[in-house]
Amino acid sequence: DFFITEFISSEGLIREVEKSLKKAEIKDYERPIGVQIFGNNPESMAKAAQVAEQMHPDFIDLNFGCPVKKIAGKGAGAGLLNNIPLLIEIAEKVVKAVKLPVTVKTRLGWDEKNKNILDITKQLQDVGVHAITIHGRTKKQMYKGEADWTLIGEVKNHPDIYIPVIGNGDITSPEIAKQKFDQYNVDAIMVGRASVGKPWIFKQIKHFSTTGENLPEPKIAEKVEIAKEHLIKSIEWKGEKTGVLEMRRHFSNYFKSLPNFKPIRLKLVTENDPKIIHEILDEIPHLFPSF
Repeated sequence: DFFITEFISSEGLIREVEKSLKKAEIKDYERPIGVQIFGNNPESMAKAAQVAEQMHPDFIDLNFGCPVKKIAGKGAGAGLLNNIPLLIEIAEKVVKAVKLPVTVKTRLGWDEKNKNILDITKQLQDVGVHAITIHGRTKKQMYKGEADWTLIGEVKNHPDIYIPVIGNGDITSPEIAKQKFDQYNVDAIMVGRASVGKPWIFKQIKHFSTTGENLPEPKIAEKVEIAKEHLIKSIEWKGEKTGVLEMRRHFSNYFKSLPNFKPIRLKLVTENDPKIIHEILDEIPHLFPSF
């Protein structure tokens, strides 16, 4: 297992913006872990990588894959897939600026007509990038449609590619995870959205991949305890206001399989007092004893 931090603005790290520095903090139990940075300026990205290196991560990860407007629209994240020379220049400058391994997270290309991930990977490999994570969609696709793993497999199995290739996109179950490993021969997989409200998916994937058996879904009482711990950690990390707000989407996902849950969900996603939220959570196993 390895972790990657929230992606962090290179400009924020250089200016030592408190919020950015907080995102780069590392706990020993998270290792191995990489600090992920984004930006569109080679010099700023190199300086930010040096700042991140002082946080003592195990590697530096460059986000060339985020498609959202406020990032890609400014020529960062997946926006760099529209300017491959700049993307490669950033990677090269970061590799030269730090002693740690540098990895990249990106997508298949800008759009359907420009799925040039094989050429991008070759160039990144040439400038010293140590591994690449490929999300099986283009920038234009955002998160729509199915992830196309065909090109991920082509990159991984190409004779000129020797760096590790990590596949990403639509890993929503242990069976799918194993199928991607078996079919495309990737070195690792990255789980994203499927872990929201389901943090036990990693344990399930590892168990299935080694035994061929499915771990049962946690009982509702266990889910409640995990959600409560998550809330506590969120508040410790982000402060009470932000910690509570950021938990709302997680609460919706933790309990989305429960029937007629809407009234309780509305309470969870509108309440601001952590004590009352804990009380609401404690009610759930009693309301759904058979789950």
